[in-house]
This record gives sequence, C-alpha cells and structure tokens, in this order.
Amino acid sequence: MSKKVLIGLSGGVDSAFATYLLKKQGYEVEALYLKLHGREDYFQENITKAKYIANVLNVSFHILDVQKDFFQTVYKPFVETYISGATPNPCIVCNREMKFGKMFEFAKKIGADYLATGHYLKHDNKFLIEGKDKNKDQSYFLFNIDKYLIPHLIFPLGDYLKSEVVQEIAKIPELKDIASNRESLEICFVENSYVDIIRDYKNVDEVGDVLDENGNLIGKHKGYIHYTIGKRKGFTLKVAHEPHYVTKIIPEKNQIVVGTRNKLKKYEATLGNLNMFIDETEFQAEVKLRYRSKLLKADVKIENEIAKIKLHEPIFGLAKGQAGVFYRDKKVIGGGWIL
Repeated sequence: MSKKVLIGLSGGVDSAFATYLLKKQGYEVEALYLKLHGREDYFQENITKAKYIANVLNVSFHILDVQKDFFQTVYKPFVETYISGATPNPCIVCNREMKFGKMFEFAKKIGADYLATGHYLKHDNKFLIEGKDKNKDQSYFLFNIDKYLIPHLIFPLGDYLKSEVVQEIAKIPELKDIASNRESLEICFVENSYVDIIRDYKNVDEVGDVLDENGNLIGKHKGYIHYTIGKRKGFTLKVAHEPHYVTKIIPEKNQIVVGTRNKLKKYEATLGNLNMFIDETEFQAEVKLRYRSKLLKADVKIENEIAKIKLHEPIFGLAKGQAGVFYRDKKVIGGGWIL
C-alpha cells in the first residue's frame, strides 16, 4: 500500500512540479491550497491554477481557509514589528504557524503519512539541509519549524535547480504553460510596499528629525516607517560629503540616526526566541543574519535561552527583528531572532 502525502499546492511552477514528482514516485497524493489573507483577486487566480494542476495530475484538491489565524499570528505581528522600529520576516513566521502548522494538522486529519512542499531544501530526518540551488535555497526560512516534524516532511525539489524545474515541467504538455508563470511575490500579502499596509494603522508620513551618531540634528526624513537599517535614500541632510545610511530607528520620537557605512559595521549579534536542533551551548558555526547575506563564521554561546554571537568578520547592517540562522556543513543547526 502506497504512503499518502499531502502537498501544499499554490498554483505555481514549484509546487506543480513537486506534485508531479510525488505522483511519479508512487505516492498517494492529495493537494491543499492555503487561503491566508483577504486579497481575493490573488487567491482566485491562484486557486484556479492550483485546481487545474490537481486535475491534470489526478490528485484530490482541498482549500483550507486560515485567514483569521494568519491575521493574528503573521499579519498583525508584521504591522506591530514595523511600528516598533524593527524589520520583520513574516515568511518565517508563516512557515512555522501556517505551512508547517495548520497544513500539518490538516495532513494528520486526512491520514497522510507525510507533508510535502515545493521549497528548495533537503533534510536527513534530523536536520534541514541547504538545497542544490544556492540562489533558491529556502532553509533559512524554515529554521523555526518544529524539529520533530522533520522526519514527516518531503521536499521533492531539494536536488533540483530552478532552471531544471522550469525545463522539466515545460515537457509536460498539459502543464507547459505553468512554466512561464511569474515568480510569486516575496511577501504574498504585500502588493506594492510594506508602507502601504502600515498606513492603514498609523500615520506613516509624519516628518521627523535625522540625527547623527552624537545626537545632533542634521536633517529631516518623511516618517520613520519608511526606513530600515542600512537604507541610504529618502532623507535630506544639511551637509553630507559621503553617503549616509540609517543606523538606528527611534520610533517613539519619530527619529532616525544616520552615519557613514563604517557605522553599520557589527562584530556581535544577540538572538532570542531560539529554535535549536542541537543541544550544544558553546559552539562554532556559520551564521546567516539576513536571507541574501553570506554565511559568516562565528563563535556562539547560549545562556538563558539567549545566543551571543561573535563574528570572525563584520556584517554591515544588523536589523532587529530579522532572523539569524546557524549552519554547519550545509545543515541548519538552529537559529533565532535578532534582538
């Protein structure tokens, strides 16, 4: 008797090809579309595509409406984090709470043995592992999932390059049009700019002061919500002979602090709300402190569930609210949130 797999089917090329591979490998496959938020145009287009894919591949198709849970656990904290002056990463929260939370619960409900997704990564039943495609690797975004789920997960695309996925699905006559689908949005509920979302909850266009590192008033900005750590445009300075970057945000005073690039240099970081896959409290590892940054060698010490990181080389721009993820030999060994 074949094992049953529930796959998250978004209507895009990655989840479509992952579903095709699972069928080809002999699994009994059912597909689920997660309705996360209220952008009806977005959902209707994607549900239509997902239903079509499920029909072509002859798999049962379900829709799970988790909008209320999504609002409370992902959307609302996203807004609150920006208002607090930090920079959120809602995709990591969504992965834990929705895709590997609510979707995993649904998998158990229908008696599935495994949950599968179209993420680009692998695992060895204990650790998440970087995918073959370094440009698409999504292990960073999954560091916060429950480690006990790992043996029950399948990532069919872990050994594929994105280009290979597109080429292969184009060979399937009924699905070749899917290959030309545009890439999904970086954050699915942000249509244009995150600022537009915050505008519904707060006046984001209140002019404020720009300070230098010594607290001197040196210019004006258009509202602190418009800025994240490392941004170098959108504010005016009285005098500046070289580029200046946002080094600190003071939300309660609607102020930003700016300095030269050298002021962004950090050799230390602190992480809280840890999710560790190892029991060691002192170790060396490589750490990724934002998604597109390179891995940096570091010494790590964990005390009272707080990780203190000493980097062997600096990072420029450390944003509170982003994730720091530890790697060893391409394996995710844990991570947390930058404090």
